[in-house]
Order: sequence, then structure tokens, then C-alpha cells
Amino acid sequence: MADLNENTLKLTVKWNGKEFDIPEFSPSDSVAMLKIAIENATGVRPERQKLLNVKFQGKVASDNFTLSELNLKPNLKIMMMGSLEEAIEGAMMKPDVGDEVVNDLEFEEEEVDVVNQEIYLAKIKKRVKDYKLNVFNEPRPGKKLLVLDIDYTLFDHRSVAETGYELMRPYLHEFLTSAYEQYDIVIWSATGMKWIEEKMRLLGVSTHSDYKIMFYLDYLAMITVHTAKYGTIDVKPLGVIWASIHNTVLRILLC
Repeated sequence: MADLNENTLKLTVKWNGKEFDIPEFSPSDSVAMLKIAIENATGVRPERQKLLNVKFQGKVASDNFTLSELNLKPNLKIMMMGSLEEAIEGAMMKPDVGDEVVNDLEFEEEEVDVVNQEIYLAKIKKRVKDYKLNVFNEPRPGKKLLVLDIDYTLFDHRSVAETGYELMRPYLHEFLTSAYEQYDIVIWSATGMKWIEEKMRLLGVSTHSDYKIMFYLDYLAMITVHTAKYGTIDVKPLGVIWASIHNTVLRILLC
């Protein structure tokens, strides 16, 4: 059984003549999560990033590799090339973490290696300890909690549209207004918090008068898991919410 006390990695990204400290990572976290952390620090989207010295056997490491597989040295300075998007509206038309979306609700328990289940529980425990919820609106008595993704749910990022209104799902505000009658609402996206806040502003979600969002969750509340069917993937463990918000949680992904 793997050691639950994984050593964390402190990394720095050097880009555009500046250095950016990246939050501590577990060796079992993926390159995809590292890229999202770099996006949060620099604003450079993952698909624009070229990490020059993050390699596996001399080749550029793909997103599904874990940091432990790459044997990264502590306090490594990652050399990055990449360009910022000209406008955030342009960034909204692209997916958060690639074109393929995996619904983590589809995984059956036996697909996860039993030997490693304690590691995942330890990861969730660490997220609960380290992740700070910024609650905008307190839970209402008697209301359950509805957790919504952004891509494929609140807006269609594959659209050729250029504005938040055009990207918005049909009847989005009517749906959220109706849901708010019975549920408190949380938004959880696999991207940085500043992008979540900007998308919710452009869609008019954060300022709508007929419903309120309880809080946002970003990629820092996610964990990396290994499955026989999908390999290494990043998922959103609802246990992070359960530890702080004790009403029943329902998470949906609309296609």
C-alpha cells in the first residue's frame, strides 16, 4: 500500500521574464492539474502552455502523467512558453481542460484500485483541510444543495458565438430561478477562480436578482485518481463539500 504521507512539491514557473510560485502539489497529482495551477498564476491557458523542462523520457509529458512519474526535483523552476488570450470572451469559447469531458459519476467503485482507496480518502481530507470556501450566501434551512459544472451545463463553449449572452444555455436563468426554489446552488469548475468569477459575471449569474449562488469551487478542490478504464484523471470529490455543508448534495452535468 502506498504511503499516505506524500511529500509535497514546491514549483516555480519562469515565463515572460518573471517567476511565479505555484501552490504545493502532491507527487500523485497530474500534469493537467499543474497546467491549471499555472493558468491561475499567469493567465496562460493550458492549451497555450509549452513546459520546456517537464518531460518523460526526453519527450514532452502528456497531461495524464503524474508528477511522480516525471521525477521532478523539489523547487524546480519550470521554463514555460505561451501567450495570453487577447480577451477573456475568446477564452470562454474554449474548454476548461481540453475537449474531452469525463463524467466522474460514471465510475463504479470496483474500477478504482482497492489498494489505493485510502490514498484518495487522504487526498480528500487534505483538500478539506487546505481549501477555503468563500461562502457568499449561507445555506437556507430545509434546502438541499445543487452542484453545477460550467462547461456543457451553463454555457456551450464549443459555440462560435462571441458574447456571454450567445454562449448561454437557453433558459439558463429560468432554470436557475426554478432550481433555487428548492435548492441552494454551488458552481464547481475545473479552472481557476478568476475565470469562474468572470464567466459568471459575463453570463449574468453572479448578479441575478431571482436566485443566489452559495459559493464557487475551482480546480484546487479537485483530486487526481487512477482508474483501470480511464487511466489518470482529475475529479471533483463531493466529500470536500460534505465536510463543510451538511445538507444532501446532488451534482448534475447537462449535455
